[in-house]
Amino acid sequence: MLLAIDTATRYISIALHNGDSVLMEQTWQSDNQHTVQLAPAIAQLFHLCETSPADLTALAVSIGPGSYTGLRIGVALAKGMAGAHQLPLVGMSTLDLLAYSHAQHQANTGLVAVVQAGRGRVIVNSYRWKKGHWQSHANPRLMTWEALIDTLDGAAIITGEINAYGREILDKAIADGKQISLSTPATRLRRAGFLADYAWEQLRHTEDKSVFNSAQLAPLYMQDESA
Repeated sequence: MLLAIDTATRYISIALHNGDSVLMEQTWQSDNQHTVQLAPAIAQLFHLCETSPADLTALAVSIGPGSYTGLRIGVALAKGMAGAHQLPLVGMSTLDLLAYSHAQHQANTGLVAVVQAGRGRVIVNSYRWKKGHWQSHANPRLMTWEALIDTLDGAAIITGEINAYGREILDKAIADGKQISLSTPATRLRRAGFLADYAWEQLRHTEDKSVFNSAQLAPLYMQDESA
């Protein structure tokens, strides 16, 4: 049994996965109530699935980039549970998680994943479909929506957290002829079920399980990040 936790931004997503099926998944907009909402939601998850932390064999957590507070809460809880029960802990970037959930988009186009960074800025990474999955060869970047539009040099699918101002900028760019398409709202949502799928893949295909030592896992923060 694996518990997946994502609190990297204003959203919280949690899921229980038994290796074959997602037993339960819950995703909601927390509005910075992570401290109050996360632990009770996980307790309810266990209750509704008639299981307990003692049944876990692994955990997974989103490591950022994202909100400092949100990341700290989710990563600390995951590390605490993994350490207490001596379980492997799989970490995954928020942006890689968004790309991972878009395996159905395999056309000859790029994928751009975004999360909110506050003050009109977003954290961005770009991906290309290669060898059966989305790959990025660059580090996440902090920029404005306008700068994001300027960096696009071909057809691209935009996914992730698109606020009202971002949608306005994207719609204008599309009207101006930019080859941009937007994922649907449901597809843009980061879901812990996909995080759990990824974690099971890693656990099954990695012989050296010491790489999943919870003590070695750290959040991925960005300079001047604010969410």
